[in-house]
Amino acid sequence: MTTPPIETDPPHDLVGIGIGPFNLSLAALADGVHGGIDAVFYEQHPAFHWHPGLLIDGTTLQVPFLADLVTLADPASPWTFLNYLRARDRLFPFYFAERFHIQRAEYDAYCRWVSDSLPGLHFGHQIDAVRWNPERALFEVDYTQLDADGEADALGRTYTRHLALGVGTEPYVPEPLRLLADARTVPVVHSADYLDHREQLLAAEHITVVGSGQSGAEVFLDLLRARPAGAEKIHWLARTEAFAPMEYSKLGLEHFTPDYTRYFHALPEQTRDALLPRQWQLHKGIAADTIAAIHDELYRRTLHGGWPDAVLLPGVTVRTAGRVATTKVELHLEHIQQATRSRLTTEAVVLATGYRERPLSRLLAGLDPYVRHDATGRPRVDGQFRLDMDPSVTGSVYVQNAERHTHGVGAADLGLAAWRSASILNSLTGKEHYPLPHRTAFTSFGLQQRELSSLPRQTPELTPLAQGN
Repeated sequence: MTTPPIETDPPHDLVGIGIGPFNLSLAALADGVHGGIDAVFYEQHPAFHWHPGLLIDGTTLQVPFLADLVTLADPASPWTFLNYLRARDRLFPFYFAERFHIQRAEYDAYCRWVSDSLPGLHFGHQIDAVRWNPERALFEVDYTQLDADGEADALGRTYTRHLALGVGTEPYVPEPLRLLADARTVPVVHSADYLDHREQLLAAEHITVVGSGQSGAEVFLDLLRARPAGAEKIHWLARTEAFAPMEYSKLGLEHFTPDYTRYFHALPEQTRDALLPRQWQLHKGIAADTIAAIHDELYRRTLHGGWPDAVLLPGVTVRTAGRVATTKVELHLEHIQQATRSRLTTEAVVLATGYRERPLSRLLAGLDPYVRHDATGRPRVDGQFRLDMDPSVTGSVYVQNAERHTHGVGAADLGLAAWRSASILNSLTGKEHYPLPHRTAFTSFGLQQRELSSLPRQTPELTPLAQGN
């Protein structure tokens, strides 16, 4: 292919890279900005899909339906979940269903309704490079347009004053299991692809689930329900010391408020890094309802005597793994507290081992000379979700779900999506299009914050659209 053509159209105000829930939220709120924002968004996949491999029947979101794309910033938006129900003539059934937590499949359908209706969304476009053009004082973005088979069809280039990175996360496979997961000789799959392999997994004589979070619990429960009583033949392994419930108390949930986000961002870097691992139960535990459902299913299988052939084993790590013949996997386990080791032979493995932020280094290679990093080499992100860049770059690069190290556990939480998107748009336009609450939690997370809470509200410093900084 030839060099991408230089776009002759006027530059955009905003180009979004990636169309997951967070950039979709940004696009939906940008659509409601008075006076308009010229915003376009690019996504390499052919259509919107949210964790399709985990849309197990009956599984629900862990946040209320009010944590949709826009409501917590603009409840009057046409892109609310309630308006989606109205458009589908389902408001009264939802009203009588009395569901505060909707099913995942319904959230996915709602997001697809928004993505199918919003202007400026371009699926089947892979972003290849991003650069700062100092002569034009604009970002230039190179992309490849993909055909229906995902093959390169055409090259293009566009220019923009600002960028919003919403490239999301990617499945994490522990080092001891990577070769097996890549080989595919024996089904060793990440939970992100669970439904694609469900029938193959159920056909295995013995199944092992690795991971103690919500995904691991949901996969274990689904497999358990599908196996015959007395012949379940499932192991569930967890590195954590227990199959622990997620922190879901009302005051505990205040860690997912703008108040806590601001508090966390103001902490020293070393303090933030030390704090994050200790907060795992805020986002890596299991919903209490799911734990109860697992126990109920296991108990039901004891009604006629005997115990189900299911082993729930916390406190173990997988040291190494290898194939046995061509149809089995041998996992070498170590119990952390006992300091003992054992082996487990299984015919299939589901890795519910979570996700990691996609590295931005490749995408931002052209901007690297301008990006400022912290002591460990991570991009610095300011309070308005912008990368800290050299002052010569007059545009802003905003990040979504790539700022956990600077903004805390709420970075990946759907409940903060609308607030973060509104904050970005207020910063980008230099106007308070979306008035945001000054206080969002009963908890005062620091002494300084408690002192400031009694002061009159001040309008945040905003940044004009054309200048960017």
